[in-house]
Amino acid sequence: MNKGKYYITTAIAYTSGVPHIGNSYEIVLADSIARFKRKDGYDVYFQTGTDEHGQKIELKAQETGVTPKAYVDRVAGEIRRICDALNTSYDKFIRTTDDYHEKQVQKIFKKLHDQGDIYKGYYEGMYCTPCESFWTESQLVDGKCPDCGREVKPAKEEAYFFKMSKYADKLIAHINAHPEFIQPVSRKNEMMNNFLLPGLQDLCVSRTSYKWGIPVDFDDKHVIYVWMDALTNYITGIGYDADGKSSEQYQKFWPADLHLIGKDIIRFHTIYWPIFLMAMGEPLPKQVFGHPWLLQGDGKMSKSKGNVIYADDLIDFFGVDAVRYFVLHEMPFENDGVITWDLMVERMNSDLANTLGNLVNRTISMSNKYFGGRVENKKVGVDAGAEDVDADLLRVLTDTYSRVSRKMDELRVADAITEIFTLFKRSNKYIDETMPWALAKDETKRDRLATVLYNLSNAILVGASLLEPYMPETAKRISEQMNAPLVDFAVLEKCAEEQDCATASTLYPSGTQVTQTPEILFARQDLSEVMEKVEAMFARRRVEADAEAGSGMDEKYVELAPKAEISYEDFEKCQFQVGLVLSCEEVPKSKKLLKFKVQVGGGTRQILSGIKQYYKPEELVGKRVMVLVNLKPREIAGQMSEGMILSAADEDGNLAVMTPERFVPAGSEIC
Repeated sequence: MNKGKYYITTAIAYTSGVPHIGNSYEIVLADSIARFKRKDGYDVYFQTGTDEHGQKIELKAQETGVTPKAYVDRVAGEIRRICDALNTSYDKFIRTTDDYHEKQVQKIFKKLHDQGDIYKGYYEGMYCTPCESFWTESQLVDGKCPDCGREVKPAKEEAYFFKMSKYADKLIAHINAHPEFIQPVSRKNEMMNNFLLPGLQDLCVSRTSYKWGIPVDFDDKHVIYVWMDALTNYITGIGYDADGKSSEQYQKFWPADLHLIGKDIIRFHTIYWPIFLMAMGEPLPKQVFGHPWLLQGDGKMSKSKGNVIYADDLIDFFGVDAVRYFVLHEMPFENDGVITWDLMVERMNSDLANTLGNLVNRTISMSNKYFGGRVENKKVGVDAGAEDVDADLLRVLTDTYSRVSRKMDELRVADAITEIFTLFKRSNKYIDETMPWALAKDETKRDRLATVLYNLSNAILVGASLLEPYMPETAKRISEQMNAPLVDFAVLEKCAEEQDCATASTLYPSGTQVTQTPEILFARQDLSEVMEKVEAMFARRRVEADAEAGSGMDEKYVELAPKAEISYEDFEKCQFQVGLVLSCEEVPKSKKLLKFKVQVGGGTRQILSGIKQYYKPEELVGKRVMVLVNLKPREIAGQMSEGMILSAADEDGNLAVMTPERFVPAGSEIC
């Protein structure tokens, strides 16, 4: 069944650095939509890529001592590798340094200039380098960039401008006539009330203060501003030609059905991009969805803190499909989602290992135990009560496709996954209701037992088929273990529309032989073990960040007055060990003291340290510190201190607790 074309794009990733998991979420979200649409009968084209021009990249390249092209080649390669590592099924990976793209951008710029939509002037205002955006004083928030909150600097230069106001009324009319154009609705209201209705200013579309960009071919002192360059990738990537010789692919797939982007760049995609298209005489995309952000629950991700989470990290800990499940399931439709290590472990254990993995393993194992692996539908000897539970399982199974499809039409991907897991949970409940182990003890109920296991296998196969767009490898593994192909969506759709329970109840081929040794789909994780590994990983990152920050700088040093020499025997009397900070709190009525509970080896001890002005207690919990453990205990501020935590201080009084360079167990000797 061919339901027509479906063209979906992500925002192209900016190559100023390697994206963390919050950035990588978007490609997984787009991939799940693209995969679902393909299975649902659409001719899908899925495009992603990289945005590679601009002043920020030129500066980054200078800092690292390479050419801008060499810099973006490296980063773009990493971004594409991450897309592949997350098992995304894009059809096109475009780079804005691709020759065909650059040529079309130049032709588009000239076309708009020649028809009077672009004119030369000069710009004087406040400029944000990270966002590559100009702002007026009135647009700043507390004197800083309204988008990213960073510092802005005054800038003045000759530039070309696009006449945005010329098309503003037409865009407002389009948005009002197409309420689905900007989603969620809150994003539409923001664009209308904050930008369009107050009136648009003309937009700067060229720069002269840097060179890393696509040159204006009729005025090579200028390079085309990054947003006009970047946004046009959605049409150049499928064969648009400004001379009117666009490809068949462009004619087929444009306008895009969905631009999937982060909420922070909604303005560029719902105001600038539609107006550019209007000026070019091209149709507007059907929908722009500004998805929320995936945030780290225990604080902002920061390279200097060493706590940035990358897709590779999560894949190493949990596997690709578990990561895909987590980022898709934990993101609400409109509000920001939260990522924490303990929540990932919880989802891994409860949803994936238990609800799904245990269901598949138990069902296959019972089929092997009781019937030598042969799954057969007997449908005889069923009492009335049993028929009720069979019917309820079948009702959920039959309706799941419709519920998932409706959620996907609304781009509520997390809710769609929840609907699939509702089927898995109902299947687990069915095991409790039918008690196959009890049926197996009664030879007269052998046919009933066979039917129960068949019904479970049938439900699992349907659930796995629906799960494929979100967790493709898991669906494949289930299919292989059950020795049956995944069910086509067209069949599930027909069963749901016609409420054809007879067909829905027999989708798993009766008589199939399942695998003899079912594999564990998802292994349970121990949170404490995971956190030890995470802590070690972040510790290495902090060391790397400190080394990077100090590279190329003159090393400062501190001179201390020498103390009297000690003998080696004196030093040997000191016992230094690694301690793990289990808790830390302020000592009441003390301006300096923090009270630590520190694990050293198999025991714990209380240590007081006068470092309150340098650290918040929560910053130290979970850290591994260097402890002098055989210091004679003494009472400080009415409390006993059983050791000393070692720190380093510079001549200005700045203090840093000493921590191991890499992971070592609590209690390890420092020697």
